[in-house]
Amino acid sequence: MSPDALPRCSRLPLAPQLQALLDALGKIPEAAWHYHFNTGYYEGEWSGIALITPEDAPLPLAPGCGAPVASSWWQDETAWHAVLALFQTTIRSARLLRLGAGARIHEHRDPGLGQPGGDLRLHVPLLSPPDVEFLVDGLQVPMKAGECWFIDLSRPHRVDNPGPGARVHLVLDCQPNAWLLGLLRQGMSDTPELSPGRAGLAFATFRDRVAGDPKLAERLRTITDPQLFCETVVRLGHERGLEFSAADVKGAMRQGKRTWNGQWRA
Repeated sequence: MSPDALPRCSRLPLAPQLQALLDALGKIPEAAWHYHFNTGYYEGEWSGIALITPEDAPLPLAPGCGAPVASSWWQDETAWHAVLALFQTTIRSARLLRLGAGARIHEHRDPGLGQPGGDLRLHVPLLSPPDVEFLVDGLQVPMKAGECWFIDLSRPHRVDNPGPGARVHLVLDCQPNAWLLGLLRQGMSDTPELSPGRAGLAFATFRDRVAGDPKLAERLRTITDPQLFCETVVRLGHERGLEFSAADVKGAMRQGKRTWNGQWRA
């Protein structure tokens, strides 16, 4: 596999020692967690703590291009050493990221990831409430605690944690090499098929209802402003007990532009 032919995601054949990691996680004092610097990307609590960070990172948890530097706080905890030793490549960044109950990360892209010459991002879920949704291209990545996943986050993605409980992942940015690319290829054979999340299924139901209601379809065709169109669709869905967001509407427009235009704009 070449770095410019990456899958949407791959569940890697690695086996982190989950209980040891949870024990180590429980020893971290609350005061050590820092809120994520990019406050426009999320609602609620999104915080983290760095194990390895680029030496030129301007803020805690921020990216950088410098040499990776290990923090001192975890050096006496064998669980963190053991999990990082699983990765036979240069780890440029390693962070624990915590998304609180009721919090969400808005849809965005990380364009530097997954591109030729860029790092590859891996997720090791430590705490993962069953209703958490991590959506990439509108599809849910079914990560479970103790697994390890590659995800191409140069694609549109978002996360929703309705709770109860926090979601905590160990997130690593790694340089691609033959070992890691081979592991991605191997993991694809054991990666489950992705399916739409809750909002995606609700939106699909709304589209079906519009297709069967000529008056509603005509009403939507008359809206030419894209923002107003998305807001109207979200509101009409809510009125019908179907909860989805403007991100779901925009995602559908991106993924099926020809079909969408034929349905809504004809």
